[in-house]
Amino acid sequence: MRISGSDLRALRVFDALARHGGFSAAQSELNISQPTISNHLTALELRLGVKLCQRGRQGFRLTEKGEMVYAATQRLLQSHDDFSTEVGALRGRLAGKLKIGLVDCVATDPNSRLQEVMDLFQAKPNDVTLQLHQEFPQVLQRMVLESELHLAIGSFPIKAQGLSYTPLYEETHGLFCGRGHRLFAVPDDEIEIGSLKDEPVVIRGYWRNEYRRNLGFNRVAAIVYQIEPQLIAILSGRYIGFLPLHYAAKWVDDGQLRRLRADEIQYSCVFDLIRRRGQRPTQVVDSFVRNLRTVYGL
Repeated sequence: MRISGSDLRALRVFDALARHGGFSAAQSELNISQPTISNHLTALELRLGVKLCQRGRQGFRLTEKGEMVYAATQRLLQSHDDFSTEVGALRGRLAGKLKIGLVDCVATDPNSRLQEVMDLFQAKPNDVTLQLHQEFPQVLQRMVLESELHLAIGSFPIKAQGLSYTPLYEETHGLFCGRGHRLFAVPDDEIEIGSLKDEPVVIRGYWRNEYRRNLGFNRVAAIVYQIEPQLIAILSGRYIGFLPLHYAAKWVDDGQLRRLRADEIQYSCVFDLIRRRGQRPTQVVDSFVRNLRTVYGL
C-alpha cells in the first residue's frame, strides 16, 4: 500500500479516535466535526479493506484488526514526525514534536525546575510543538516503551526493562489529616504511631501491594489515581493520607491541613527522567535533554 497525503490525514484521525476511545474527545483534539471524522474513518476502512472499529449504541471499540492497524499507525506517525524533525534540523532549525509525560502535582515543587528547562529550550528559536501528557507512573512507563512519548519524568519505584532512568531530584511526602478529622487538634505527642495504622486511609491505586504493606495501614478506605483527589479526600476530614510537602503547604498555611507526627512519619521518592533504551533520539529530544542536564547540573 502506497501512503498518500489523504491516507496520512485519515490515519491521524483514526489515531485520535483510538487514543480517546470515541468521537467526542477526538473531535475536540482534531477540531473537525463528527461527520467529517466518520467520513475519514469510512474512507480508511475502504482503503485498507478491513473494519477498524465497532461504533453504535454499545459504544466505541477497536476490532482485533483495528488494534493491529492502530499499533502500525502509531509506528508510522512517529516515523513521519521524526522525519520532519530531522529534515527541519538540516535547515538549521529544530522542528517537529516533542512529547513529554509527567506525573501530577509537580508545578508546586521548587525542585522540579521543568519550567526552567522549557525556558532554556525555547530560548533558541525553533518550530517544535511541545505536547505534555499527565498520567500515573505505570502508564508513563508503558507510553515511553511503546514510543507514544519521547520522555517522561516521575517517581518510578518499580523499574521497567527497556527503559533508562536518570535521577533528577527527590520529593518528600508527609502524613496529613483535614480540619474536620478527630486528630486535627490532638498534639503530636498524644498521637500513638500504632493507632494511626487503624485510621481510615486514602491511598494511590498505582501503589504496589508490597508498598502498601510497608506503609502498614490496616484500613484502606479510599483509592485514588492522582494526588488532587487524594487531597480532596483528606480535606473531607474522613481520611488520613500522604501528600507531597510542597503540594500540601498552601492548605497547611490556610489551616485546612495538619501534618501528623512530622518528626517520624514521612518518605522520600526519587524523580527520574526515563527514556527508551536503544532508540535513536531525534535532535529535538537530544536538545531538550541537554537543556535538562544543564539545569539539573548532570
